[in-house]
Amino acid sequence: MSDPSLNYPLEQLVTIKKNRFDQAVKILEEKKAILEKAEKKLAELKAERDIALKHKIDKLTQLRAALDEGTTSDKIQQMKVYLKIVDEQLAAKEKKVVDQKKQVDLAQKQVDAATQEMFQRKKDLEKLEMHRGEWEKEMRHWIHQKEILEHDEQGSSSHIARKREEHRRKDEK
Repeated sequence: MSDPSLNYPLEQLVTIKKNRFDQAVKILEEKKAILEKAEKKLAELKAERDIALKHKIDKLTQLRAALDEGTTSDKIQQMKVYLKIVDEQLAAKEKKVVDQKKQVDLAQKQVDAATQEMFQRKKDLEKLEMHRGEWEKEMRHWIHQKEILEHDEQGSSSHIARKREEHRRKDEK
């Protein structure tokens, strides 16, 4: 599409817009990688929390079974103390999950912003490319008109020269 004989006056701007678009694509890829890492960590933390939750449920079941059997109060007291520790561990793991969800949300917002930025840069570049196409079309038309005008002038000049030559020959006869 580009005509090498035409020098687009906004070529530097096209280069700048292209570089900005490439940079926006790179940033988007980085943000997506960060999001993916955060989601992976969230999945791992959820798995740890689920293990802790299952452990708590198992210990509760064990405590109920011990109560049903009529175990000593010392044993039951020990189980209740251990259950509090398990509860604290579960709460800590749940807090980690909640905090990581916030990190995932933040990373998702950054991906969304980077996506918007990339699309905006692409739109800017496309507008400039469309302008370039219109400019080149206009320039080719202008050059063509100029060539036609020059050919007409050359044709007129040679026609006038031939007429003068004919007149001179007639005058000589």
